[in-house]
Order: sequence, then C-alpha cells, then structure tokens
Amino acid sequence: MAALGWFTRRRRPATERSVLAGEASAEAARKSSAETPAAQPPAEPEFPVVGDERAAAFFDLDNTVMQGAALFHFGRGLYKRHFFRKRELARFAWQQTWFRMAGVEDPAHMEDVRSSALSIVKGHRVAELMSIGEEIYDEYMADRIWPGTRALAQAHLDAGQRVWLVTAAPVETATIIARRLGLTGALGTVAESVGGIYTGRLVGEPLHGPAKAEAVRALAGAEGLDLTRCAAYSDSANDIPMLSIVGHPYAVNPDTRLRRHAREHGWRLRDYRTGRKAAKIGIPAAAGVGAVAGGTAAAVALHRRRR
Repeated sequence: MAALGWFTRRRRPATERSVLAGEASAEAARKSSAETPAAQPPAEPEFPVVGDERAAAFFDLDNTVMQGAALFHFGRGLYKRHFFRKRELARFAWQQTWFRMAGVEDPAHMEDVRSSALSIVKGHRVAELMSIGEEIYDEYMADRIWPGTRALAQAHLDAGQRVWLVTAAPVETATIIARRLGLTGALGTVAESVGGIYTGRLVGEPLHGPAKAEAVRALAGAEGLDLTRCAAYSDSANDIPMLSIVGHPYAVNPDTRLRRHAREHGWRLRDYRTGRKAAKIGIPAAAGVGAVAGGTAAAVALHRRRR
C-alpha cells in the first residue's frame, strides 16, 4: 500500500497533464517561429533591363567617363603639334583662370572664350583634326577612363541597350572616344565647316547644361526611346537638366552641388575616386605650359556642317 500511495502522489491528474502538454507545445511553436528567417523585402528590379529596346543610357564625359576634361587632353595634343602661338596660349590661360575663379558663366566672357578657341582651328581641315584626335586619344586619354563608369556602360551594352556620350566637347572628339569604348555614339558640340574646312563658327551653341537635355530629348524622339526607362550619368550639377528627364539618374564622382541635389531627390550615387571626396578636379600646376594649353579647345566643336 505504501508503494501504491507513492505512485498516486507522483502521478498528475489528466487535466494537469493536458495543460502541461499544451504549454510545452505552445512554447515550442514560439521558439520555432522565432528561429524562422524573417521575410526578405522584394528584390530591386533588374537594371538595366535585358532586351528593353526602348531604353538607353546617356553618359557625360568629363570626370564621369574620363578623368579630367577631354578638351584639356585634346589641347595638350594640339599644343604639342604647334597649333598655338605663345600669345594665344597666354590669352586663353587668362580666360581659363578667370572662369575657374569666378565659377560663373558670364555670357560676354564665355563668348570671348569660344571665339578664341574657335580661332585656333579655323582654316584647318576636318579630316586633319579627326586624324590628330585619334592619335591624342592613344597618347592622353586611353589610360584615363574610369573603370567603374566603363563597367556601368558595359552593363547597358550587355543588356542590349544603346549607350551615348553627351558632352560639350567637339562631337568628333566625343565620337572617337565613344568608338574606342565600343559605345553606340556621341552627342557633342557642333562647329561649322565648309568644304571640309572649319570656318571658326559654331552651329548653334556649345552642348552644355540645358542644351544636353534638349539633345537627349531629340535623340530619344528620333530613336523611339522611352526616357522614363533610360538612365543618365554625370558628375556635374550643370547636368541636372539632363539627369532630371530620365527615369534612372545617377550622380557619378559628383561635385558638391550635384551630391546634395542627388541626396535630396533620392538619386543613386557612384564615386570611383580614391581617397577623400574630390569635388573639384583642377589642372595640376606641375603639368606646366602643356596643361594650360589643354584648355585652348574649350569651346571648339569639330563637326562638319552638311550642306
């Protein structure tokens, strides 16, 4: 009887055992739920979209695709080939210094800059400048392409999309660079030529600021592109008009104003510069006269006017 009493005392009532089982099951369920990975947010849509023929990408050139200014490098090549006299060099050096220090585009001053630059190529043949441009690319530009930006352009190409450079540089210079990089083509500033010889006048204005946006709109219309599906890339706040008309704007190696604007509007940022942020990339003093000469083509647009 003593043994039976012990067993009776140790054995719990059925109701109590049911409660215990329920509590244990509930606790196990809670632990299992806690260990289950939380649902992941939906993945960002693939971009660029493969096979979207109505999408394209537009890349600014200077400090976006290429380190420094294409015209700076082009000017170095021209000076090396004795296109400039010292008097012209000194005048243009002063104009460039004024512009960099003032930081504004005074219409009268910019007209003087354009006139000086265009006078340098006036009377030269288009074919001559094109041939020289090919040589200058190999000498000064090929090693200055940003690998990161080049990869972005290649991603669009791999997706079957067209990729265009959009720059204030001469359209011939821009076209050479685009071809060497395997891109679709280039939009650049156009200069007048008659009979294959430069007249020293522009066709319209330099492709700068709002003019870039207008050029992209015109090209999109002609090519059947949907700008809401397109991307644009630039380092400069001057290109905000172009960046604002596409569905996928990117600030690449941005200056201070563009970085701030991009953050305010939720645009994507890419910076491929090393070290601390470099909002302004100037001409190094050590480059000497050749570097100053680099600006001499600053407003030159080397494109044949078709008549």
